[in-house]
Amino acid sequence: MKRAALTSRMIGLLLLAAACPSAGLAQDTLQPYQLVRSLQLVQDRIAAGDHAAMPMQAKLLEMTDARLRAADAEDFKDPKNFRALLVYGMSGGNPVTVEAAVSRAASDPRNLAMAKGVIDYLNGRPGEAIEALRPINPMTLPGDLGAFLALVKGSLLATDQPAAALTLLDEAKLLSPGTLVEEAALRRSVGIAVTQGDAARFALASTQYVERYLYSPYASQFADSFVSGVIALHMSISQDKLADITSMMDPEREKVIYLRIARRAAIDGMSDLSAFASARAEQGRDGNTNQDDPRALLYSSLSTVTSDTIEDVRTKLGKIDRSKLSDGDRALLDAAQAIAGEVVAPPASLPVANPAPAPVVPSPEPEIAAASTTDAAGLPPVEGAVSEKPALAPLAAAPAAPAAPNTSAPATDAATVLPASAPAVAASADTTDPTDAAMTKTRRQLDLIDQMLGAAPK
Repeated sequence: MKRAALTSRMIGLLLLAAACPSAGLAQDTLQPYQLVRSLQLVQDRIAAGDHAAMPMQAKLLEMTDARLRAADAEDFKDPKNFRALLVYGMSGGNPVTVEAAVSRAASDPRNLAMAKGVIDYLNGRPGEAIEALRPINPMTLPGDLGAFLALVKGSLLATDQPAAALTLLDEAKLLSPGTLVEEAALRRSVGIAVTQGDAARFALASTQYVERYLYSPYASQFADSFVSGVIALHMSISQDKLADITSMMDPEREKVIYLRIARRAAIDGMSDLSAFASARAEQGRDGNTNQDDPRALLYSSLSTVTSDTIEDVRTKLGKIDRSKLSDGDRALLDAAQAIAGEVVAPPASLPVANPAPAPVVPSPEPEIAAASTTDAAGLPPVEGAVSEKPALAPLAAAPAAPAAPNTSAPATDAATVLPASAPAVAASADTTDPTDAAMTKTRRQLDLIDQMLGAAPK
């Protein structure tokens, strides 16, 4: 309550200053550290779900930028103002303003090295930023500055040193609980845990994020990482643990999460996970089922499209209201119906292997004999030629999607193309069941459709 009251008073003061027509009242009456602290308070409210505070964040960034541009060496004799300058930079501030202000500040070598690292980070020079910030321990700095520095260092090291990055993100959470810094640290920890294959860390960070920051405006980024993580770590995360995490969400968010998991799992050939997620999406909560949701019907059908109950699946697909689906899901519906049609279609007759040569007998109907030695285009077949079209691998064999938001499984390598001189009998078409080949091809097309359309339903 005290913190909320302080925030309200500070925001009221800033609103009064911003509305005052006199020349730069806010910039003249408030020190840089006061403006930056106000910015942090507003950002913390946003992280907690107060989206109405976002316009105030933009206004505070503008006011803080103007104040720091006007600051001189005398202002930066106060250590609080120099720390505020660095925090402003790491809070989304203007790198030009930070660089200009640092050039006017007289500070000790460690602070100037830290400032250089922050400027490099803001200007997209991660290598230089890592080198400048490497020797600086965030735990030895004042809390607000140390938390931001730990977050920045953790973000910079996420790719090359993920274990060190997770340690730094833990420090950021420890130094600044209940803030935008903790929200960002948890969100990034989820993604790094996926790349590390650390299911326990993934589950813990996801649980903490849902408990504290589900209504953050950045929660959609968490949702992307969470869905990708469930797919990538599906062998290590139990369905009970997944249900525990989603049970903390409101019913609508829980449904959307399960729909997205069901869609990705169906496309990646994870039938059990897709069936579980589809059932949870249909089940709903508090007696409010989602059995009429066309997306849930579609994704549950995708997970069973090659099962023994194919006629039931075809009936279910036929009842889906196409008008309530996105363009991408309508394409998935078409692909699923095509797969189901191939499953029940009668197999094509197999060619006779190595037929005995027929005796040369004059034919009374030469036009019929000619037709038997031509293809559909009226051209004679080329002896020993094979198709250059790459073979389509089974959908279930595609590797799991990487942790990146809204991506699906990459295509598998194309089959090796045989040289034109290879004998025709080397092809394996004679031993391939036509129905299986058609199903494989159509399921692969389903995967390619999802790559083009994106993995998240609209």
